[in-house]
Amino acid sequence: MAVNFKVPASPQKSIVTISDFLGVDLTNSPANVDEQKSPNSENMIRDVPGKVRKRMGYRTIKKYDGKINGAHMLRGSGEPLIHAGTKLYKGDVVLYSDANDTRSRSWQFDKKLYIIDGKTLLIYDGETVKKVSEGAYIPTLTISKEPAGGGKDYEALNLLQPAFTELFYSNGTAKAYHLTFGELDETPVKVEILDEKGDWREKKEGTDFTVDRKGGIVNFTLAPGKSPLEGEDNVKITAYRTVKGYADRINKCSIGTLFGVNGALDRLFLSGNPDFVNYDWYSQQFDPSYFPDTGYSVLGSDSSSIVGYSIISNYLAAHKDEMERDQSIILRSGDLIENEPAFKIVNTLQGAGAIAKGSFAYLATEPLFLTRLGVYAVTAQDITGEKYAQNRSFYINGKLLSEENLENAYAYVHQDMYWLCLDGVVYILDGLQPLMTDKSMPYATRQYAGFYMTNIPANCMWEVGNDFYFGTADGRVCQFYSDSSDVLSYNDDGAVIKASWETPDLDGKLFYKNKTFRYMAVRLNTAIATSMEAYVQKRGVWSLLKKDDATSRYLSFKNLIFSKFTFSSDDTQRITATKIKVKKVDKARFRIQNNALNEPFGIFDIAFEFVESGNYKG
Repeated sequence: MAVNFKVPASPQKSIVTISDFLGVDLTNSPANVDEQKSPNSENMIRDVPGKVRKRMGYRTIKKYDGKINGAHMLRGSGEPLIHAGTKLYKGDVVLYSDANDTRSRSWQFDKKLYIIDGKTLLIYDGETVKKVSEGAYIPTLTISKEPAGGGKDYEALNLLQPAFTELFYSNGTAKAYHLTFGELDETPVKVEILDEKGDWREKKEGTDFTVDRKGGIVNFTLAPGKSPLEGEDNVKITAYRTVKGYADRINKCSIGTLFGVNGALDRLFLSGNPDFVNYDWYSQQFDPSYFPDTGYSVLGSDSSSIVGYSIISNYLAAHKDEMERDQSIILRSGDLIENEPAFKIVNTLQGAGAIAKGSFAYLATEPLFLTRLGVYAVTAQDITGEKYAQNRSFYINGKLLSEENLENAYAYVHQDMYWLCLDGVVYILDGLQPLMTDKSMPYATRQYAGFYMTNIPANCMWEVGNDFYFGTADGRVCQFYSDSSDVLSYNDDGAVIKASWETPDLDGKLFYKNKTFRYMAVRLNTAIATSMEAYVQKRGVWSLLKKDDATSRYLSFKNLIFSKFTFSSDDTQRITATKIKVKKVDKARFRIQNNALNEPFGIFDIAFEFVESGNYKG
């Protein structure tokens, strides 16, 4: 009797291919992370959209005595002004030595830079740094004034300037001219008389007139004559009256922005004064040396501070801190009312309060800022809608929000990326890749791809042309390398850059089945010197699968490195593949890394083959 034998079917082969790398997911469990994201990647950054490479390093180019608090670039002045400790340097020359030892900010008006540091509003003209108050605008308070008083209000007092001017229309007989204010300073009063030629002639105190400073009266020896020009003021008096605390309202500000009527960026708004936490002040148009004493707003309750600003369409958004429960974002518009600027509140938004003054920056068209719940954005539709500000950092929140000192975070946008720096690490949100959706945050489903960098001790960042810099707390000015093809771009001041990309837990179609991984392939970008190490985690233990320091290298006589010599001249992407034996596991996680000095490293694709058979028994 014939016997028929049936060959058992081989377990069906499964394939995992990862071709798009969309940043990290430091929030979800590795078992719940999308295959295109990494639950634990370090120092890998977007190359072209969907591909990642090792970040470039940096070199120290200058060392100063003191924390680098800022770099301020005046167009046309050459090198930036460096704020280190309490000094402002142009190159090696100290231009100012009494600055506040904290982060500073600056804005340019009419070929001059205005700098705030929480202590003094300063002005830089490319050669010198001075206090703005030393040459601040002197306002004309009244015009067409009778010697005994009255007249027409013209300008408001300047908070930065104790001096004020008043114009009188002489009646030809009065000797006593009454100023608006008494209690004048001892600073000499300046008096000018209009002569018959229409020129102002200065008079001398003590000879031509005396001053009753307590009463605010100028007494002439001889009464000024009538005006030589009918209807035109002919007596000009400039006096000084210091109001305690007036200048400090501006000088002690630490944050600001540009805004104006109809959204024009022609006035400087300042806030952050610890004595007036919910106040802000705005300057005269095109002139930050003039802050009218009437030009201020009180925003929300005094239990919470203004932390920063955003410009959204033609609106100015003032962000309050987390102590503000009802009005975390206050929106204002700028209008002219009876020829005077007015900045009225048009809406308020609820949501998470801002916590870091240095975290405000614009990524693409979105203003971003840091809260206790992550990095948030306010969009144009939020202005008129019922929406809150929206979280944009879900994928990095799991690690970011566990950091200490979030209040000290500093943000900068460079090449479509939002760099958030604190305590030697950087969290990056990528504005070039499409916003992704995640149902884990129902009120903010659109999220940026994120990346995580280590060993970047940035206290502040800036650009000069195409060059990217940062300053450190120990006084170093560091420049990032910019040539991604140069092997010497891949070190941090001579130290190794450790770069890795981990897959999430790969658990196949049925999580409860045994998996046996048999094959792995990685397509890498080529370089003159590059290498790869592949590891697997099974049952919680990492072990080396493969080390390849030859496949992805190519020969370049221009940049020959004998210790990493290869005969290959193929500079296209290469595949390094290997058979592996990862047997009878319920899941496995893989790490591709490069921890070598001066080696580029770029990943294009990763693939695995495995089979599932039998139930996992642990």
